[in-house]
Amino acid sequence: MRILEGKKLTKFFGGLAAVSEVDFDVDHGEIVGLIGPNGAGKTTLFNLISGAIIPDSGALEFKGQKLTGLKAHLVCRAGVARTFQSVRVFPNMTALGNVSLGGVFGKGMSSAAAAAAAEELLDFVGLAGAASTRAGDLTLAHQKRLEVARALATRPEVMLLDEVIAGLNLTEAGEVMDLITRIRDRGITILMIEHVMKAIMSICNRIIVLHHGEKIAEGSPAEITSNETVIKIYLGK
Repeated sequence: MRILEGKKLTKFFGGLAAVSEVDFDVDHGEIVGLIGPNGAGKTTLFNLISGAIIPDSGALEFKGQKLTGLKAHLVCRAGVARTFQSVRVFPNMTALGNVSLGGVFGKGMSSAAAAAAAEELLDFVGLAGAASTRAGDLTLAHQKRLEVARALATRPEVMLLDEVIAGLNLTEAGEVMDLITRIRDRGITILMIEHVMKAIMSICNRIIVLHHGEKIAEGSPAEITSNETVIKIYLGK
């Protein structure tokens, strides 16, 4: 069942088309990868989906309902949550406080209910022992997990993960790949941007490739790794 769809999405910054007539769809329960060179338009597409910016043209639908033009907080409350390429935590708040905010502001939960949910989510992402730690004192790997937990606190049906594996060592990357799979097993659909090809090829059902704001390929991991255009532009030999 289709849960998220974009039709002819276009966004200009000045005279540059950061995203140009991009069509995509994501089915419930999928993990879909979004790849391409730096500047390809991947994060701009995430910003369009999440309501951070408004498309110049095109349409977005979530579960068949119009998403286009909604402010970011309404997109989140509808059921679409995201993380960021550059981690955005509240450094002077505890890990528990950071995640609790997702429940309070994302779903209107009481502080007590949000804190209880946050404790479970910190355990789920592997941060149970860091609940009282200042977010700014956590390692990069743990801050990325914290941001995932905060997004999960909004009880999303779709998560947009923006380079949650980038910058991690092999052990940390493997643990986050496992976490992403476990999130999907909770019934949450995932669209993820990533440059770590081992991760993309291992856990994604489908992959979408952008270049200069345009979709140039889409298919299974096997189809993408054998696509001559993608090899030339992005993957290399």
